Amino acid sequence: MENKSVSAPQSPGEIADLVSAYIGEHPAAVVVEDGKMLFDFATARYSAAPERDRCLLQIWSEERNIVRRATSAEIRNGILKLSVLRFGQSKPSRMEVCAQAERRSPSALKAMRAAYQRTLERTLARMFPGWTLERITTSADLEHSFGAVCARGRLRRGTERIAVVGCGQGESQSTIDNSVAVAVLWLDYCREHLAARSHTASLALFVPEGRALTAQLRLSHLDREAAQWRLFALDERTEQCEELDLASELNLNTHLVHCFSRQQTLERFAGSIARMSALCPQAEVESVAISSSAVSFRFHGLEFARATLEPDRHFRIRERVVFGAAPAEYEWNDGTEALLVELIDRLRLKRAGRDHLHPFYRLQPERWLQSVVERDLSLIDSRLDPSLFYPQVPAFAASDRAVIDLLGITGDGRLAVIELKAAEDFHLPVQGLDYWARVRQHHRRGDFQRSGYFHGRILSERDPILILAAPALHVHPSTATMLRYFSPELDWTLAALDERWRDGIRVVFRKQNE
Repeated sequence: MENKSVSAPQSPGEIADLVSAYIGEHPAAVVVEDGKMLFDFATARYSAAPERDRCLLQIWSEERNIVRRATSAEIRNGILKLSVLRFGQSKPSRMEVCAQAERRSPSALKAMRAAYQRTLERTLARMFPGWTLERITTSADLEHSFGAVCARGRLRRGTERIAVVGCGQGESQSTIDNSVAVAVLWLDYCREHLAARSHTASLALFVPEGRALTAQLRLSHLDREAAQWRLFALDERTEQCEELDLASELNLNTHLVHCFSRQQTLERFAGSIARMSALCPQAEVESVAISSSAVSFRFHGLEFARATLEPDRHFRIRERVVFGAAPAEYEWNDGTEALLVELIDRLRLKRAGRDHLHPFYRLQPERWLQSVVERDLSLIDSRLDPSLFYPQVPAFAASDRAVIDLLGITGDGRLAVIELKAAEDFHLPVQGLDYWARVRQHHRRGDFQRSGYFHGRILSERDPILILAAPALHVHPSTATMLRYFSPELDWTLAALDERWRDGIRVVFRKQNE
């Protein structure tokens, strides 16, 4: 979202819209007030509602609850800056909503990464005696998809080279997990640019101790004939380093969530569904069962309301419906029904009306793409059975939670992992590989039958297939390179979609492993 400055007094509605749009685009945003981080929208909820001449902003979590009157809002340098009033105070104070929890200055990040680079250099000298560190850098090279986060280097001994990538403990877990993609592309880069002088036969990836599980999983399913893949867990404090096993049968500590009956859930919430349908008979509202005790109401994939079963203060179970584009949340009652009707009307006007600049059009594009794909999975791949699939299947590994976009089945009983991206994403191949590996392990254990999935179908003993789908002009240029290094045993397909996918799915070109 671009910088937006305040050139004229803002109406309460304009302030509420800007707050909702910013948080909707940045679901990992955090709230900072008086220099202290108060909320993380990964767990917090909020409401921003115009009331007479003010915008009332309420934010709450399990730890705290605050209410502020927002008098102005603007976006500067990617940060939503609010002027807010506490109750009983006449002088406004500043509140910031930041896209990410990471608020370290560029100079602090640069210093942290420079210190890690020096640690990595000493570690390489100790771990690879007889080899010369030819080069190491953290400089960005956006032309080749290299950022400034991971250190990249080369070790030389005669005409041999080892490509080296390192990711420090100060980086986020997702950055560490995705360092596998950086490592593969760096290996390929070294091979392409040094082919006349040397041979880069192997890659050494260094990640922090205790945070290597996902990288270990992803590396273990790369082509063993294409390169020697090595993974090291580095303790930066002691500089001790351990090489980790990349056995193809890596035993994940993972479990699958039991399947629930979507039809029974919809029947359980028939009252709320009928009530919503009566409220907006003209809208194409989708009622999606997301658990045995919750139904999501969506418009072109965008959730705007949710019905749940919750105990009241007398421990009696009651249906409760909240609405708003998450993490915004308002309870549906007589006092807020007009606000819900207004929200639905705006969704119909802005999302279905294809107002490309409006936040309602831009929010959750992958859910929109998924809702279109679900109409007929066979348009993505003719092998798929369009009548049987599971959306948003969660699988857990220790503290990590993976959610598979779609889990389907082919006509001959093979499981299919379907990963969708509506925008260009550098990490699409390795994320798909991650989900495929989890499904493969559960399948080999027989967990899907035991957990109630694909009832009445005989599952093939063959490994699952992996289908990656994205609009053709939004397939990242590095995707083909990444897929080249996948294990040849992995049956993958890349489906590039027509850019007008909102009107229906059409594959314009397809690539498969050979």
